Amino acid sequence: MSGDFLPYGRQSIGDDDIAEVAAALRSDFLTTGPLVEKFEHALAEATGAAHAVVCNSGTAALHLAALAAELKEGDAAVVPALTFLATANAVRMTGAEVIFADVDADTGLLTPETLRDALARGKASGRKIRAVLPVHLNGQVCDMAALKNSAPEGTVFIEDSCHALGEDRIGATENSFAACFSFHPVKAIATAEGGAITTRDPKAAERMRALRSHGMIREPAAFTERELAFDGNAPNPWYYEMQEIGWNYRLPDVLCALGISQLKKLPGFVRRRRELAALYDKALAPFAPLLKPVPHGKHPHGWHLYAVLIDFKTLGTTRAKFMNALRAEGIGSQVHYLPVSSQPYYRERYGAQTLPGADAYYARCLSLPLFPSMRDEDVSRVTAALEKLVRR
Repeated sequence: MSGDFLPYGRQSIGDDDIAEVAAALRSDFLTTGPLVEKFEHALAEATGAAHAVVCNSGTAALHLAALAAELKEGDAAVVPALTFLATANAVRMTGAEVIFADVDADTGLLTPETLRDALARGKASGRKIRAVLPVHLNGQVCDMAALKNSAPEGTVFIEDSCHALGEDRIGATENSFAACFSFHPVKAIATAEGGAITTRDPKAAERMRALRSHGMIREPAAFTERELAFDGNAPNPWYYEMQEIGWNYRLPDVLCALGISQLKKLPGFVRRRRELAALYDKALAPFAPLLKPVPHGKHPHGWHLYAVLIDFKTLGTTRAKFMNALRAEGIGSQVHYLPVSSQPYYRERYGAQTLPGADAYYARCLSLPLFPSMRDEDVSRVTAALEKLVRR
């Protein structure tokens, strides 16, 4: 692909994936069928989780986890400012409020110090903070044990692991209530659109499965309206109940077929991402401190993104000009992310936020091409273009 445009990320779909999807299309089920449960079992095994619940996006996964954690109006949750919109939006979708936390200026990660600061600010404002949503930004894993030890006992932790699938034990929820994943095409595996939640809590998993399908319950033992539900002692075959409102967050069988096939390749995908990251690390070392990789030695890393920090001011340019110059060389890049606290909705709701770590990270960050089908020479091509821009 060395002569083509290099996006910052893309799916890796093979003939075997296509064959599995084609087989699902020829089956009796296009929507919810046996492949949903099969995908869930495979995902639980791959992550070390007790339970996995698949749904139609990473956003839906975050929302379902927040609902299962009983977040509601009158509550609040801490969300790092450096993340995609969905992490904060999922909290608001429950009616709860968001307390934005600052992050480490070099890694973009929530730290025990920035968490404690957010908890103190929330307490001072009179907020009842019930949950924390750490984000494993770029694939680099937060120190979950340290974060948990920095919060009051009983605080619910929901990991935004949408960048980190494939890293050892991510999803096992050893220090959290749940972990949420995305299967968007640029993520570790792709189902076109899709997501999942893993948890150790069987009741939470059962509830999320109901909530992803309009809140419908079909288990006779859970029915509350006996006269409607039963003919004598036998349940009516058509009957179902909605005991709380739910959503249409189902992931269809045809996409689960793709997910099952992709999941088999996950170890190879992650291994290749690590190889490419190592090539970048070596090639970019001479560019420091003007351009340097986001530090990644301290924590495990799923390598969803290869992010660098660039001193655009010293280079005498702007990030927009830098990105456009890369694009002129056939190389895509992206910014992950504009602090969510800066979005108009949240500025109007909570006022302007002073979060120096998030602002410093955002001002310098840029994500370079990284995906399993890249060749070694593609990394050389990217670094050659970067060298030209730095020297210019």
